[in-house]
Amino acid sequence: MNTAATTNNVATERSAKRSRASTQPGAEAVRVKGRLRANKWLLLRRISQFGILALFLVGPWFGWWIVKGNLSSSLTLGVLPLTDPYLLLQSFSAGQLPYQEALLGGGIVLAFYLLFGGRLFCSWVCPVNLVTDAAAWLRRRLNIKGGKTPSAYTRYWLLAFTLGASALTGSLAWEWVNPVSMLHRGLIFGFGLAWGVVLAVFLYDLLFASRGWCGHVCPVGAFYGLLGSGALIRVTADKRRACDDCMDCFNVCPEPQVIRPALKAVGQDHPLILDKDCTSCGRCIDVCGKDVFRLTTRFDRSES
Repeated sequence: MNTAATTNNVATERSAKRSRASTQPGAEAVRVKGRLRANKWLLLRRISQFGILALFLVGPWFGWWIVKGNLSSSLTLGVLPLTDPYLLLQSFSAGQLPYQEALLGGGIVLAFYLLFGGRLFCSWVCPVNLVTDAAAWLRRRLNIKGGKTPSAYTRYWLLAFTLGASALTGSLAWEWVNPVSMLHRGLIFGFGLAWGVVLAVFLYDLLFASRGWCGHVCPVGAFYGLLGSGALIRVTADKRRACDDCMDCFNVCPEPQVIRPALKAVGQDHPLILDKDCTSCGRCIDVCGKDVFRLTTRFDRSES
């Protein structure tokens, strides 16, 4: 009788945790680790995102030209070219041969994301992540359920379509509607069509598809995911035996399907998250009150 009562109490406690996690993930982590440590990786990402954005904006806003250009193509301090490899791919598809400086910049960016993880761009650099994270936060707070989320393969079809459209039109097809470029333009030139595109992304994630844009539609994310499939930096669930199934990590992860194989040993025997769609944002590390997750390399497959 006592055993049955204990089992029921544990089940009830887990159910209550899952219910809280759906609207306030990370509450236990804040209580256990403190607010600062429970948001460490989120704060570092925001510093990175706002810092990079500021480097691009202080030129047009104040005349301090540390970086010229935008996230598609830029020149830092007049010596360091950086070019989005996806932009170069569109350029080649369109039959346009990029300048030598753009090719050098594309090679530098390509090498970085091949080594450290393509989707680092999505979580640590891309300013649209600020928009989609805000939509996800508001969706949880308002407890909005349902919607129709497209297949995760949609982004790969759209990636192929943009390259095909570039070839057919002879132009950089995705750049006409790219929300990353639109957000940049909106911050420099003010209200206009650009803000309409950004607002559409926000409303789509808020009302129609949870984490729909980054996780299912954006071809930029698809491209960088493919790029970083063999990358060095990985998240591990090396203390997975301590997991109490609170679901906080699943509720905050922009790509929750990547967690299960590592955390629950589904289809693999090690605790590393090797899925190419993991953005290495570190949010699962933040919100876990049991410290199940940490950042490591793809060669560290140990388990505590």
